[in-house]
Amino acid sequence: MNLDMPKISGWFGAGLAAFGIAMYIASGQSSMTALIPSAFGVVLAGLSLLCRCTSSPKHPMHAAAAVALVGFAGSANGLPGGLSLLAGQTVELPLAAASKSVMALALGVFLGLCVISFRQARKARE
Repeated sequence: MNLDMPKISGWFGAGLAAFGIAMYIASGQSSMTALIPSAFGVVLAGLSLLCRCTSSPKHPMHAAAAVALVGFAGSANGLPGGLSLLAGQTVELPLAAASKSVMALALGVFLGLCVISFRQARKARE
């Protein structure tokens, strides 16, 4: 399985950007923090574009993994609230819990794909 991480980064970035905008609209445009997933998405998409413009995509993809790690670390505390929502329980800020959970899951999956890709690249060099 050969992962095209610059393309995957672009798709994850676009998805997070769109998701953040949707959360901002769903919040009644009252909470700028709903746009946090969009900020991470724009950075990932930008790094994806940078990969296509450089002869070595290694450094932009490592930066994308670092961005994903920071985003995951910052949003992972929303996972318990998201699980409570799925269980039908009430939480104090349901939109925030859902948003942070989706962001954590998306960035966690992306980070996992980055690790797999980095390991494959290392094995290919050996």
